[in-house]
Amino acid sequence: MFVAQGLAGSSKPIAYRELNQQIEALLRDERDGLANCANLAALLYQLLPDLSWAGFYFLRGEELVLGPFQGRVACVRIGLGRGVCGTAARERRTIVVPDVHAFPGHIACDARSRSEIVVPLLHGDRLLGVLDLDSPVENRFEQDDAEGLAAAVQLLLAYSDLSRCA
Repeated sequence: MFVAQGLAGSSKPIAYRELNQQIEALLRDERDGLANCANLAALLYQLLPDLSWAGFYFLRGEELVLGPFQGRVACVRIGLGRGVCGTAARERRTIVVPDVHAFPGHIACDARSRSEIVVPLLHGDRLLGVLDLDSPVENRFEQDDAEGLAAAVQLLLAYSDLSRCA
């Protein structure tokens, strides 16, 4: 049985290195993408400080559809190019938003959200969906988060069959 360990790292790069070691241990013996996304959302929500939401949206046609998550009830469908998730998906790049109220077209699924980071799930050239994290704290996310979460997504993609998810 997997037991999450608190992150003792004194800096974000060290904390993400520790987190990604735990993610690898969590995912390496399971191929089911849905199960792995559910556990990854739970682990991120449990171990990363100041989160109000952690989860996935999967590409279905021209929109993102809600997948496994932790947090309050969320928007179910997001069009490509809409909000932070839809923009990150359309542009196929990680987007860090220090203040969601300053992001043009931000979709307020949770009025408490102040900052957000969205990392696309790319399998080669194919967009599968996005990992989305929200925080009630302004300026919660920065480049170290983008790099650490990109590594986490790569682990998810390496260990998971996401064909049923996207």
